[in-house]
Amino acid sequence: TQLNWGNSEFWKPRVSKLGMVNFFSSTVSSDAVVLVAEMLKVFVEEATRRAVKQADSEDCDTVDIEHFEKILPQLLLDF
Repeated sequence: TQLNWGNSEFWKPRVSKLGMVNFFSSTVSSDAVVLVAEMLKVFVEEATRRAVKQADSEDCDTVDIEHFEKILPQLLLDF
């Protein structure tokens, strides 16, 4: 099955579940879940773009975890 990473509906249940696991004594509003889901979607899309760009700069045909590891520090600073 192909996952639609760009769809907010993909992220909402995952964000809700994360909230339940990490903040079980709190409630999270549906608006907050939507916002966090959108931020996660943007984060993953940007990480993918940067990892692809890194792989291209190294003349690689595929993106490996090493490419992601190289872009991660700056990505975290930017977010």
